[in-house]
Amino acid sequence: MSRVGSVPRWLWLLAAAAVLVALPALLPRYQLRLFNEALIFSLYSVSYNLLLGYAGLLSFGHAMFFGVGAYATGFLVGKGAGMPFFGAVAVATLITTLVGFAVGALLLRVRGTPFALLTLAFNALFYAVAIKWTALTGGDDGLKLARPAIDLGVIQLNTNVHAVFYYISLLVVGAALVYCWYFTRTSMGQTVLLMRENEERLGFVGYNTSISRLILFTFTGSLAGMAGSFYALFFSFVSLEAISIDMTTRVLLMTFIGGTGHFLGPVLGSGVYIYLQDYLSDLTDRWPLIMGMIFIVMVLFAPRGLSGIISSLAGYLGRQDRPKS
Repeated sequence: MSRVGSVPRWLWLLAAAAVLVALPALLPRYQLRLFNEALIFSLYSVSYNLLLGYAGLLSFGHAMFFGVGAYATGFLVGKGAGMPFFGAVAVATLITTLVGFAVGALLLRVRGTPFALLTLAFNALFYAVAIKWTALTGGDDGLKLARPAIDLGVIQLNTNVHAVFYYISLLVVGAALVYCWYFTRTSMGQTVLLMRENEERLGFVGYNTSISRLILFTFTGSLAGMAGSFYALFFSFVSLEAISIDMTTRVLLMTFIGGTGHFLGPVLGSGVYIYLQDYLSDLTDRWPLIMGMIFIVMVLFAPRGLSGIISSLAGYLGRQDRPKS
């Protein structure tokens, strides 16, 4: 049985699940909102880490999927379509999946710097569409929406209640994160890792690396779209920020701070980023400068991120606990 220290891993997982379920009773409303925001961004950052950390694909355009998911939800819910909660999330995720497939098909044959620059160009294109297509996106004014209630037949769940929305986010986003973890254990997930190490050799042994990259790009785009959908519902508003280059910069910071070498690194990075941003923004208007300095320090002195620091510390403590011969 897998153990963490002397405690079985399943017991740690059970304790973590119990804490997550009990959070609405443990945290004040504002702190619960912060945690919920971090939970949504954790899915966004994990999707980005699958591209960067697992496949070695640096993208400067991941916000286009996040923004498409957010705007699609805002239109489906707030523009008179009146779509139910889960229907809006599902359709927005589907739309983002199609966008990811279309963009990914155009990027099949490029990699490295050209790939990164082309993703930036596509992000700029979608940003321009969001500004100009005011009938759909609201332009500079954005889109307002009201969270639809969830009708379960017997009862109706009021999603405007923070605890209710948190539990829905925990259920859906948590399931998506578990599936992402499972994906990394599948043959496709292992192919992605091998592709990062040596794509040419993988092609020599018979793998179609272009198709593998397309599948991964589409998959990560759909995950980012789902995160964008919950982002729109969480704030009940969608602005140009959701599809801007700043949103890609944000997920890049979250991923690097948490660490790309561990699956849970971006989850940790999302939480640290959201809480640190909230704390620093209360102290000074120049909080982006401080966040940038933290990022530089992490890149220079802790390139494996917080997860790397924790792993190194755990390894050191484990060696200290071993009996000396």
